[in-house]
Amino acid sequence: MNKVPPFVLLVFATILWGGNFVIGRGISSELPPFTLSFLRWCTAFLLFLPIAWVPLKRDWRQMKEHWPTVVFMSITGVASFNTLIYVALHYTTSINASLMNTSTPIIIYILSFFFLKEKLTRNQLIGTFISLLGVLFIISKGSFESLLQFSFNQGDLIVIIAVICWAVYSLLVKQYSMRLPGSPTFLVSIFLGMIMLLPFFLYETANPDIVITWSLHSIAAILYTGIFASIVAFVCWNTGVIRLGANKAGIYLNFIPVFATVFAVLFIGESLQLFQVIGGLFVILGVFLTTREPQPRTSDG
Repeated sequence: MNKVPPFVLLVFATILWGGNFVIGRGISSELPPFTLSFLRWCTAFLLFLPIAWVPLKRDWRQMKEHWPTVVFMSITGVASFNTLIYVALHYTTSINASLMNTSTPIIIYILSFFFLKEKLTRNQLIGTFISLLGVLFIISKGSFESLLQFSFNQGDLIVIIAVICWAVYSLLVKQYSMRLPGSPTFLVSIFLGMIMLLPFFLYETANPDIVITWSLHSIAAILYTGIFASIVAFVCWNTGVIRLGANKAGIYLNFIPVFATVFAVLFIGESLQLFQVIGGLFVILGVFLTTREPQPRTSDG
C-alpha cells in the first residue's frame, strides 16, 4: 500500500464510492434500502473485525470516555447516511444523488459557523452561496417554477438530509480525531449501526408487501458495498489523506459524481441532463472556492 502513489489511492476510493451510488440505484428493485444497508455493514464488520480487534482491546478504555460521541457518530455516519442514500435512490437518479453529495464540505462549513462559531472567510461565503445555488438548480431540474412551488423530487430532499448527517459525522471525526482512535471507533460505530438497523431489516424481511429478490445480482451488490465501498475505500482514502494531507485530498471527492455518472450511463441506462451538468459545475466550483487557501499578502518594501 505504501508503494502506491497517494493520488492513485484517493482516485480509487472515489471510483468505489461512485459505484456505490449506481449499485444502490441499480439494485433498488431487488433489495429494499434497510436490508441493503444492514447486510452491507454486517459484511463490513466481519471483514474489519480482524483488522481492528487488537487496537480495540488496547484503546477500549479511551473510547468509553467518549461513549455518547461514538454512539452519535454511529447514528449519523453508519445507520443514517448510507441508508438514507439507498432510500433516496428509490426515487431519484444516482447522478443526482452523487452530484448533491459533493455539497458536503459546504454543509460542514455552515454547521461549523452555527455550532462551532467558526468564522467564514470571503471565499467560503461566496463558495457556499454558489454551491447552494447549484444544489437548488439540481433539485429543481433547472425550473424556476419548481422553486416557486416547492415542487421537488422527494429522493433529492432525502439526499440533502443524508448529506447533513454525513457533515455532522465528519465534524465529530474532526473534533475528536485526537481523542478517539480511528480503526476501533469505526469498528464500534459499525457494530452499533447494525444494532440500530436490525429492527428495520427484520420489518422489511417480514413484510409481505416488500419484495426482496435473492440472486447473484443482489448478493454481488451486498459484497460490493460491504467490502469495496466500505472497507477498501475507507483504507485507501485514509492512507491517501495521511500521505497527501486533508486539504489536498479533499478536492478528490469531486471525482465521485464523475465516476458515478460514467457508471450510471454505462450500466443502468441513466442519461446526463443539462441541468445536472450546470448544477454540478456550480456545486464543484463552490467547493473549490471554499477549500482554496487564501494567498498570503506580499509587499515590495
